[in-house]
Order: sequence, then structure tokens, then C-alpha cells
Amino acid sequence: MGRKNADVCDIPTNDAENTEVLEEGSRSILMGIIKQFGKDMDLSRVTLPTFVLEPRSMLEKITDFMAHPELAEQAAALSDPTERFVAVVKYFLSGWHIKPKGVKKPYNPVLGEFFRCRYEFKDGSQAYYIAEQVSHHPPVSAYHYANPQHGIIVDGEARPKARFLGNSAATIMNGYSRLTFAKHHNETYEITNPNVYARGILFGKMLMELGDQCTVKCVTSDLVAELDFKTKGIFSSGQYHAVVGKIKKGSTGELLYDISGSWTSELFIKPIKNKVKEPLFTVKGAVIHPKIVEPESVQEENESRRLWSKLTAGLRTNDLDGATEAKTVVENQQRQERQEREKKGDHWTPRFFDLQENGDYQFTHRSK
Repeated sequence: MGRKNADVCDIPTNDAENTEVLEEGSRSILMGIIKQFGKDMDLSRVTLPTFVLEPRSMLEKITDFMAHPELAEQAAALSDPTERFVAVVKYFLSGWHIKPKGVKKPYNPVLGEFFRCRYEFKDGSQAYYIAEQVSHHPPVSAYHYANPQHGIIVDGEARPKARFLGNSAATIMNGYSRLTFAKHHNETYEITNPNVYARGILFGKMLMELGDQCTVKCVTSDLVAELDFKTKGIFSSGQYHAVVGKIKKGSTGELLYDISGSWTSELFIKPIKNKVKEPLFTVKGAVIHPKIVEPESVQEENESRRLWSKLTAGLRTNDLDGATEAKTVVENQQRQERQEREKKGDHWTPRFFDLQENGDYQFTHRSK
């Protein structure tokens, strides 16, 4: 069942290893599609060629946020609220280094698609994760992660909006993650995500960057982390993949810590009072905790890995024609099902998540 051996992260950090150059034929195809675009155009309804796809669904990609679950357990075990907050910031920053070389995007999930997995830990505890595509237009992926023994819950939604910006494409990562520690009186951390930029679409080398501001907030501890993911772009100076930030009191603005470094290599934290920079998280040698996924043969038809199995196989064997055909089959089925619902006047409702009055989706069986 799934991958039992942990993966050790040794992510490349130099420019050459983080970029890719498209073959002339592939770039010509991409250029032909781009000619139809206008600046700031919404790309959510645009069908992109298969060679720009990462071989997994967005619903599975979200699990990168849970790549180092031991950091969440360590945070939950701390009794001091400030130390706990710093540990949560470390946990949040730890998952971004997991990315494909160059510019690749995960599959756009179809309505009703879901992905589930579980995690096993040395202390005998287990965690489970489930995500479902609860809306297609606009696209909304709802997800839930829980480790009941440690009282850790993560609820969230990804509401991406893609825009064409000229030589770049931006994915504005609307949505949120809420990390809750049940053992600390349901202490909750509200988290927003950086945006994703694909550089070098028209010319130059293709590169993915994270950019813009995001926050981690905890009302009960009166703390907020303001994080700024810096983009280098094609011609600007500076380094790739830099992040800077600060942790401060929410009510007074008092600075407590500075954060700096690279989200693909090493991050540092410096307390304001003693000004000694300390390591916060190091990618090299970090272990990605393996997720356990049921074999495709026993998955339901609309589970991500089974649903997209032929597309994934085509990408991994470089059979782009076969991959394109497989992708088209799934998308056509999606359109046909939508048309049949419209004819019957049926309203589609998610299977695993309920729509709340405030517009958020909540896992149906969430622990209170």
C-alpha cells in the first residue's frame, strides 16, 4: 500500500537546476496558444498542452503542506504560546521546497474528484487526509487533515485564479489553511499562501517562483507572521526563492523575530532582542514523510490517481499524444455530465464537504 520508504529531500538550489528550456516544437505549440491571450486574461478556462503538466492532481499536490507532519506534532507539544507560534511558522514554510524542475502545473481536478491518503507515525498514531473538488467554475479544492491522537486538524481551501502577464503567468492562490490544536483549547492559526509565477513563457528559461505576501495569524496568542516571498524575475537582481518576514504582536506591532533565507534551501530566524540568527528549517537532509495511498485497482473511479492514471502514464513515458488523448477523455466526460445535470435541473453537491453559511466548505465528519 503506497510508498513505505521515506524520501530524503535534496532539492537543487542553483539557477540551472531550477529552470528548463523547452524543445522548439513544444515552445511553438505554447506560443500558438499564447497568441490568443490578452494581458491579465483569466486562464482558468484555457486548455494547456500536456507537456506543461506535473504528473499529479492539485488535490494531491496540496499534501506538500503535510510533507513534514512531525513539525506540527512538535509545535502542538510546546506549552509556551510564542514558541508554539514560531514552530507553526516553521511548519508552514517547510513544504514549499517540493516542486518539479522548471515550470509544471498539477492537473485541474474535475468536479467530484477526490484524493485521500493516510500517514503512520512511530508513536503508533495515524493521520488522514482527504480533498475534494467541490466547485469547477470557479475552481475550489477543499481539504482536511487530522491526527486525532495529537489533536491536530488542518482545514483549508485552494481557490486558484490564473492570469497571463506577458512573459509570465501568475496563479493567485486565494483560499486559506486553518491549523487547529485541539489540546490547546482549539487554538487556531489562520494561514494564507503566496502566489505562484511561471516565468519565461515567451522567451528565456522557464522558471517557477513564489511571490508576494502571506500571513500566519493566531488570535488567542495575539501573534502574526508577515512573510514576503521575493521574486527575482528574468532580468532583476537578487537571488531566486528568497523569503523574508517578521513575527510581531498583533495588537501592538511589537517586533519579536526576523525571518530570512531561501524556501528551497535554508531558512533562518533572529530574535529581535539578542540579534543572533539561528537556523529555522534546512531542506537538505530533511525527510518527506511518506503518504500511504490505496492501490489504483481498489480506488473509486473518481479518485485522483485512478481517474488520471492514463494521463500520468503518458507523461511518465513521454507519450504526449497518449497523455493528451487521456486528458481529453476525462475532460469530455466532465462536460457531458455537466450537460446532463443541466438538462435534468439537478444541483450537484459535494460528497465529503458541506457548504457553510459563511461560504467556506467544512469536512462532513470533522471532529469538533
